[in-house]
Amino acid sequence: MASTENEQAANTSEQADGRALHAFAVQLRRMNGQINRLAHAFAADQGLHATDVQALAAILDAETPLTPGRLREHLGLTSGAVTACLDRLERAGHVRRARESADRRVVHLHYLPAARSAARGHFMPLATATARAQQKFDRDELATALRFLTALNEELDHLRPER
Repeated sequence: MASTENEQAANTSEQADGRALHAFAVQLRRMNGQINRLAHAFAADQGLHATDVQALAAILDAETPLTPGRLREHLGLTSGAVTACLDRLERAGHVRRARESADRRVVHLHYLPAARSAARGHFMPLATATARAQQKFDRDELATALRFLTALNEELDHLRPER
């Protein structure tokens, strides 16, 4: 009898875990869709491709200046596709390529201040919505949410196909 009760409890727990996982998946897809909507609108406003906006985000978020090769790895694109993307971004005034090291073959990518300002203006509603949402949580809850998002992104990094 005890084993049947334990099995029922385990099944109930698994069902609850499955519902929680589904709820997370739904909310993450919903958030991703909303952010993509904003990113696509920015791309359209700037005459860019959606991939160009992903490249801009990668350049902006990089702790050190990206190279075209590191951008290619990050985006999972071919060298030719990254070159075309960077050509568009450079023509549109969003980035500049610079050879700053002793090794003139190394190219670093920089997000230009005027373009950064345009992006900031476009994405200000996202920043405002984020700030409003943060106000609904205390510091410990926000720290937990940030830890979760960081861990999820680390796990997703492992899912990248090797090229």
